[in-house]
Amino acid sequence: MANQKELDLLSTGKTLWNTWRREYAEIHALELDLHEADLHSADLQGFDLLNADLTGANLQGADLRNADLRKANLSDANLVKAHLRWADLRGATLCRSNLKGAIPIGANFDGAHLSSIEIDGADFTEVPR
Repeated sequence: MANQKELDLLSTGKTLWNTWRREYAEIHALELDLHEADLHSADLQGFDLLNADLTGANLQGADLRNADLRKANLSDANLVKAHLRWADLRGATLCRSNLKGAIPIGANFDGAHLSSIEIDGADFTEVPR
């Protein structure tokens, strides 16, 4: 289960979360423990989730636009209808994740591990930024 302290801090909003991440830069070297977290429909737009462990997390319908998900582990995550527009997923692991109906327009998947993902109905339309 996810670390409750980190979940509580996440729920305080982007400003406090990202400030905490900047002030404690050594946290970037650690993997944030958010595995199996229920974050469905959460507003995580612009959140710093670098190195986050989101394995098995429920992110269905979550707003992850412009989120920093570099090197995050999203294996087995539910990203059905998640908004991933302009999300930074470089080096992320999305093995066995469900992206059905997701909106990853403009998301950066460079170096991401995408084996066995489900993408039926996902909108990968290229649009200018």
